[in-house]
Amino acid sequence: VLAHDAQVATAGITTVLDALRVGMDDDADMNSADMRKLADAIEDSVQQDRLRADHFIHLRCEVSAPDCLAAFAHFDGDDRIKLASLMDHAPGQRQFVDLETYAYYYQRKLKLTDREFQQFCEKRMAESATNSGSNRAFIAAACHQRGIVLASHDDATTGHVDEAIEQGVRVAEFPTTKEAAKASKGAGLGVLMGAPNVMRGASHSGNVSARTLAGEGLLDILSSDYIPFSLIQSAFFLGDVVGGISLPQAVAMVSKNPAEAVGLADRGVIEQGRRADLVRVRLDDHVPVVRTVWRQGRRVA
Repeated sequence: VLAHDAQVATAGITTVLDALRVGMDDDADMNSADMRKLADAIEDSVQQDRLRADHFIHLRCEVSAPDCLAAFAHFDGDDRIKLASLMDHAPGQRQFVDLETYAYYYQRKLKLTDREFQQFCEKRMAESATNSGSNRAFIAAACHQRGIVLASHDDATTGHVDEAIEQGVRVAEFPTTKEAAKASKGAGLGVLMGAPNVMRGASHSGNVSARTLAGEGLLDILSSDYIPFSLIQSAFFLGDVVGGISLPQAVAMVSKNPAEAVGLADRGVIEQGRRADLVRVRLDDHVPVVRTVWRQGRRVA
């Protein structure tokens, strides 16, 4: 937790939603109890004032997993949870509608033979058919009751977006097609994409480019996803390379817009009455170099 916090802060991030998975594959290296232990370590570090950044929790709920609801129950009453994503990574679903893309991503990653991969897919598709609908509905209702913001995940069609709207989703996390992003934007959802996607110029799993969405006015929020430094890097990059997006607009995608999306009204903008969360940056040959970071007026990096 301390190493993660140091990396986040020195990348210029003053508020972070730590993403923890809810619902595991049976061959995963970790289980739901491990996720609770990690959350406890984060929250203990917050209480002991060990951390540079302000840490909250983002639950990534794998609704196809048989243990999803049992894992979700580990977080009952946890008031540091600000966001929950409803995810289904089964083959043939959302991010992986194309089974060929799924095979390229998972068969290589897990080093499976063709027969092993076929069994892997059949099992996960069966779990999705059995669990996803009821788990999605239960978690959506629980989050509304507890005031946790909901995000859909990897929406690919207008039907997916309609379902998200019906379940009270406020953030469209990583729509995989322009069609889904446009429908989400039109419905008033905050469209969120990964900053690494911006820097790569493409999704790592072959879906729509965040640059394309930004250029068409369909991008509201950037997340660091798997590279903390990509947030500040992408903000300066978008302002340089995408027509119609100014630097202030790009910076809002990593500050004002995400803060508003998860209900953190005390930060995200430099103005009187807000928290003094500030980052001093120097551009060095188009690379933003973080020089100083303050959280609530206190220097943390």
